[in-house]
Amino acid sequence: MPYRHAHYYVAGVLLVILAGFWASYFAPIGNVPLAFHVHAMTAMTWLALLIVQVVSIQRRMNALHRTIGLASFVLFPLLIVGLMMIINHAAARFAAREDDFILYAGPSFGVGMAIAIAAYLTLYYQALRHRRTVRLHAGYMLATPMILFESPFSRVIDRYLPWLNVIDSQGPQAVFDEILIGDLLMTAFALALYFRNRRHGAPWLVAAAFMMTQAVVMWTVPGNKALGDLFRAYAAIPAFVTLTAAALLGGGAAWLGWRAAPASGEGRRVRDAAPAV
Repeated sequence: MPYRHAHYYVAGVLLVILAGFWASYFAPIGNVPLAFHVHAMTAMTWLALLIVQVVSIQRRMNALHRTIGLASFVLFPLLIVGLMMIINHAAARFAAREDDFILYAGPSFGVGMAIAIAAYLTLYYQALRHRRTVRLHAGYMLATPMILFESPFSRVIDRYLPWLNVIDSQGPQAVFDEILIGDLLMTAFALALYFRNRRHGAPWLVAAAFMMTQAVVMWTVPGNKALGDLFRAYAAIPAFVTLTAAALLGGGAAWLGWRAAPASGEGRRVRDAAPAV
């Protein structure tokens, strides 16, 4: 099994989530919107799934690995739905002109989350497509926690490590400084993994490309009027439509990725693994 210490890395991301969202989510957990519950539970369950899959394959618990892998077919569409619910929540607040911050930052958050959805769909599809090549399969699955690392880590910077914000923009733009820095740090980590094994390093390049796209776009578009008009139009779309689309995208990525893998007898078969790390 490659990436023998991967479960520690994933557990570390969980700790960053706890630290970053303690004040805004976990402490007032009874008074937060449903969208945040769905997003938090599906995202943390996804990380727990990755930890179990790493440990199970290392301990040769193949039956458990296969069962949990198949369960990802159900969890992954729910993960995408949770991300879409966050976009919908931000769009509703923006359309209602709830406060000056959401008017400035809301569309940027929406675009950033849309990029995250595209990243998750791509990484999961590729993980299933390459499930017979262990290093690629594991790499694509383990790249998924990188995509939203900036969200909790930017809050860690704001509360505990303000000196890390070397950009130091004024006003609400400072939030996007912290997001940019979080994405840059995780991109550097992804590139380090790529250079350790370039032959099977594609997952880390894909993740790095998405993170840098997210970082640059989110930092540059806050306050953009044209994007604000598009986000307001998006807010008028019924939630049923957008959430159904999210579920179909998640399920479609799973189905297409599974179908795209070569037959077990084709090519150099490294390992016929279940659809997880």
